[in-house]
Amino acid sequence: MTDILMPKATAVWLVDNTSLTFEQIADFCGLHPLEVKGIADGEVARDIRGADPIANGQLSREQLDSAQASDKYRMVAQKSRHAELLKPVKKAPRYTPVSRRQDRPDAIAWFIRNHPEVADSQIARLLGTTKATIDQVRNRQHWNAANIKPVDPVTLGLSTQLELDAVVRKAADKKAKDDAKRGIVEPDGATLEPASVTGSAQVEDVADAADDSYDDDDTED
Repeated sequence: MTDILMPKATAVWLVDNTSLTFEQIADFCGLHPLEVKGIADGEVARDIRGADPIANGQLSREQLDSAQASDKYRMVAQKSRHAELLKPVKKAPRYTPVSRRQDRPDAIAWFIRNHPEVADSQIARLLGTTKATIDQVRNRQHWNAANIKPVDPVTLGLSTQLELDAVVRKAADKKAKDDAKRGIVEPDGATLEPASVTGSAQVEDVADAADDSYDDDDTED
């Protein structure tokens, strides 16, 4: 069954403009009959403007007439002529100017050396390169491997600082989650003891020194 566009708006229009039963409208719009009843009672979708399913090509007049003539008739939604416009547009591959393309291996080498946690797919998307090229740079099989030097992509003009930060942050967060699942905990660095501990220790040292000095005085006497 084809999912209709704007099911609640369509239900509002059908409630206001037809004699269909709540069950027929609910079946066509993919809603619960009680929800359709709520629309009819003004308790649901009060601020939603009705959408004519005939005008937008989701329902034929013949089907609507047949459904109004028999409450057992069930309407079937047609593919809307607007459906193509609502399809998500696939993002085009990142374009890299010809003058910058020879710099991509340097940026790839920078990622491999400084951020190995960043996935190849992320590098490829950011730099507009391919996984095959990344593998060649990593394995030093690139045709220009002898001249490749790690340089960050911002300096090379292949990405903005915000884009680079976002990629690195996303990879770091994913690595942290994966490490947590495997029970890997980053070792904590050396930390200073709290003042309450160091302070009390110093007081005790001073007190001990005073006692020793007092004992020495008694011995001399």
